[in-house]
Amino acid sequence: MTVFKHRAPLLSGLLTLTLLGSGSAMADAAYPSQPITFVVPYAAGGSSDTRSRMLAQKMSDSLGVTIVVENKPGASGNIGTSMIARAKPNGYTIGLGNFGPMSVNKALYGSNLPFDPEQDLQPIALIERGAMALGVNSNSPYQSLADLVADGKKNPEKLDYASTGAGGASHLLTEQFKATSGFDAVHVPYRGGAPASNDLLAGNISFYLELASLFLPHMQIDNPRLRVLGVTSEERLKAMPDTPTFKEQGVDLVASNWFGVIAPAGLPADVLEKLNKAVNDALKDPDYRQIVESQGAEVVGGTPEEFTAFVKEETKRWTALIKAQNISIQ
Repeated sequence: MTVFKHRAPLLSGLLTLTLLGSGSAMADAAYPSQPITFVVPYAAGGSSDTRSRMLAQKMSDSLGVTIVVENKPGASGNIGTSMIARAKPNGYTIGLGNFGPMSVNKALYGSNLPFDPEQDLQPIALIERGAMALGVNSNSPYQSLADLVADGKKNPEKLDYASTGAGGASHLLTEQFKATSGFDAVHVPYRGGAPASNDLLAGNISFYLELASLFLPHMQIDNPRLRVLGVTSEERLKAMPDTPTFKEQGVDLVASNWFGVIAPAGLPADVLEKLNKAVNDALKDPDYRQIVESQGAEVVGGTPEEFTAFVKEETKRWTALIKAQNISIQ
């Protein structure tokens, strides 16, 4: 657990304690008047956790209160997201909303999902979209997406691809790539990005479609052991200017893994407005933007309504793919 403290005068701190001791005073107090819990539904140390801590620090400075970051990993993000959904809608429990729990897991888990993303969660602001990149081993014969697709059509049982597990972004985007391009490859799920990347670097897997940020460190050394054939962004990434997009290579696939800030449904309008402003103010920080863009991602921001519409479109898109390809988490 990490606590991001806002330095406030002692008098302010005493006033906060006084308000906490009175239920009626607490109800009338201007928001925020106590620490905020920021739930990250993934383990500490990953990209989502790192980004959440950066954002929490900036939001703490903006709102003038302490923000406590808590990691609640497990069940493809469902445990932590469920914790957010069940919290009181008062603005004191918020968290990270992500591609899987927000737009995919309902189609995969059905009635076993412990929350309804549309009914139980309030989108606050979209933080960023992280482009995916398709990597092959440096000794691979494939020099372009066309090479890989052609071989997959001729020898469908020859190719295999890595993912971080059934229903994850790497799995679903690869399935869409296959469906769009009309080739086949065997799915090999791994327990995480690190073991999947290690097998790619060792030449034990044909290709791997994953966040571009995962491949960047390997490209920035002499004699890299991987080659990136394309990225799924609308335009070329600043961090990979020499790598063409899928669209440039004739593949109709633009997609990303994404993060946003969410809260329980039923958040008061004034609280939602303050939280949205705090997120957008944080995203304007030049240091924050530079770090995000250097890792192959795009800073977004915007209104709760825009984020809500984005989630609905993503849900529609991936639900259709899951049904069409008969994708299961089993």
